[in-house]
Amino acid sequence: MASFSFVHAADLHLGSPLAGLAARDPAMAERFGDATRQAVASLVTRTIELGARFLVIAGDVYDGPWPDNSVGLFFNREMARLGRAGIPVFVLRGNHDAESVVTKSVTLPDNVASFDTRKPQTHVIGDLRVALHGQGFADRQVTDNLALSYPPALAGHLNIGVLHTSLTGRPPHADYAPCSLNDLLSKGYDYWALGHVHAHEIVHADPPVIFPGNIQGRSIRETGAKGAVLVHVEEGAVAGIERLIVDEARFARVEVDVSTASDLPALLRAAEAAIGEALQAGEGRPLALRVRLFGRTSLQGWAIANRATLTDEIVNLCGHLATEAWLEKLQLDLRPEGEIAPLVAGDAALDLSALIEEASGDEELRAEAQRQLALLAGKLAGLVDPAAPFGEDLDTLLAEARLLLAERIAEGGQA
Repeated sequence: MASFSFVHAADLHLGSPLAGLAARDPAMAERFGDATRQAVASLVTRTIELGARFLVIAGDVYDGPWPDNSVGLFFNREMARLGRAGIPVFVLRGNHDAESVVTKSVTLPDNVASFDTRKPQTHVIGDLRVALHGQGFADRQVTDNLALSYPPALAGHLNIGVLHTSLTGRPPHADYAPCSLNDLLSKGYDYWALGHVHAHEIVHADPPVIFPGNIQGRSIRETGAKGAVLVHVEEGAVAGIERLIVDEARFARVEVDVSTASDLPALLRAAEAAIGEALQAGEGRPLALRVRLFGRTSLQGWAIANRATLTDEIVNLCGHLATEAWLEKLQLDLRPEGEIAPLVAGDAALDLSALIEEASGDEELRAEAQRQLALLAGKLAGLVDPAAPFGEDLDTLLAEARLLLAERIAEGGQA
């Protein structure tokens, strides 16, 4: 039997919106908005350069319904590049691009074969003696165990199962096409090409059961290197697997311990060192950085009261360190060095600490505050992350309000 290699990818999510980035920095939003398409183009280029014999995409080529045909035309153009290189592509629909979700279409290039969504289908590559078995999603929510109806392994062939699934559960991903590892292994296939989970994972080594992860991070919840998997086959058996990194931009978390910083310059020096490490790990790619300042420090009150100024300083620092490094968000997780001073204003007739404490436990007031925050988030739809439009929960916002008041009182300002 032949020796060759193939590429297994999943979760391209073409057309995916990047909620919130535009509000923070238009240049960052534009750069990251282009990254998904650039990652697909890089995937195609690397597949050709490496001499892979075929490409498997295990679901979610598209993020959802097309606003227009440009998304499909882009994908077809890239697949046609593979076709001109003599490389076939096997595509399976997932929950985001299920048949009932993505209803627009343009004719696929001749080298692209799709799996049926009504029942399992087998595609055979005769000269390589490869059999690919799979079933796509007819609807977005597939709760049936599709793997159980996959056919037995085809004798004398390298058998590849293609499935978009959460297996027995991979939070925070929705529980679609659930199945067990034993369900997959019972088929006797040589390789399982999975999709749906955005983190790279080797579920089982022999035979390989692999989540390649998505090819491009789309939010701070998807950090680190992203890409596909290059699978080496020798004499009809899987001989090796290696990651094929194709992402064009990255999200990264930066942890900055400011417990030894006594002033702003010292804090910025600590941030510079931590951001520098993240830039090195990013290997020259554009980076959207979530910077978290933590530790016990005398600067806690000042940082809360002057968050805008501190944010601008971190943004400025990112710009100095790299041309394409942006602050995605500044998180303050600071603690006071000693006891928190009581909030007593003016002639001490007003105990602000007691008022805030009382407000924090007032369910009606909390419900109203949440309602007002939701209304504001609605007005900013498309500009903020719907999962956390203001970045912090209500208790954190109340705690920061207390610190802000304390700082203003200490400065002699008006609370």
